[in-house]
Amino acid sequence: MGCSISRKEGSQGSRIGLRAATVMALALSLAPMLAAGQNPDMRWSQDPATGCRFVAPASLGAAPTYWSGSCQSGKASGIGMLRTRVGANAGYAFYGELRDGIPVIGAVDLEGGFRVGRFVAGDIGTRDTEWQERHDGFEAALRAARAVSAHYAGQKNTASARHYSAVAKKLETQLEGD
Repeated sequence: MGCSISRKEGSQGSRIGLRAATVMALALSLAPMLAAGQNPDMRWSQDPATGCRFVAPASLGAAPTYWSGSCQSGKASGIGMLRTRVGANAGYAFYGELRDGIPVIGAVDLEGGFRVGRFVAGDIGTRDTEWQERHDGFEAALRAARAVSAHYAGQKNTASARHYSAVAKKLETQLEGD
């Protein structure tokens, strides 16, 4: 038994096939972000000095934000720090890891203490974090603060190197308390 499709049915099948292919292409393009728990509507920022792009955790606020770390293909990547600045005054900071400009894990240093954990729903530590996630977040933040301190030491900026070394010690104390 053969199957025959009229011309009209065939063209409708092509349209359905094209729609399915379009939906599949969209799903595949969003899959990496969705798998990582990221919102495709994230607000991208740009370092005013270097032009490096990133998504800043919401708890940093809306002030101009600067990236200290590697910038690959125009996006912040690896271990480093996002620091807000209002004029000459330093604001809040995120210490941790970014991949392709998107935070992965670390800690945000706020006036009342640290928010620590993975980047979920636009911010760091937005849910009740388990011990291991908190520990991993503090470890990533510690590595980042040490790297930023070493960066400033290499530039012979001893005041900033000392400051970020003290931040690293504070993060290390948090790890010891776990």
